[in-house]
Amino acid sequence: MTPSFTLAHWCILFAALLPIVCAGIAKSGQLGKPRREGGYDNHDPRAWMARQSDWRARANNAQINSFEALPFFFVAVLSAQYLQAPVLSLDLLAVAFVGLRVAYIYCYIADKAAVRSVVWSLAFAVNVAILLIGFR
Repeated sequence: MTPSFTLAHWCILFAALLPIVCAGIAKSGQLGKPRREGGYDNHDPRAWMARQSDWRARANNAQINSFEALPFFFVAVLSAQYLQAPVLSLDLLAVAFVGLRVAYIYCYIADKAAVRSVVWSLAFAVNVAILLIGFR
């Protein structure tokens, strides 16, 4: 059997890009603005981010949480593939996970805390399903 790059692999790549998207959202509109006017400070980005509030701070928090979610997702997908889980089922679960993570980021930035917690829980449950799908 020849290995192939599956939809689940694409989901790994897409999930890895989500924290970068969150960082871009947090910094949007501030990159060209002078530092003395509160613009993004690439010399001390963490201190600049620590001074942010509202949706910028929430976008940064979504970035942090997105990084935290990556290891479990990566291991779950690769373990399921190693255990020869059904490709279609794995692909669908991986797409569901990424979709839920996108919804999570939206909820975080839009300050929909209760919905965000539900979406996080669903994404975690899907990730557990991904991990277990290969076990027979």
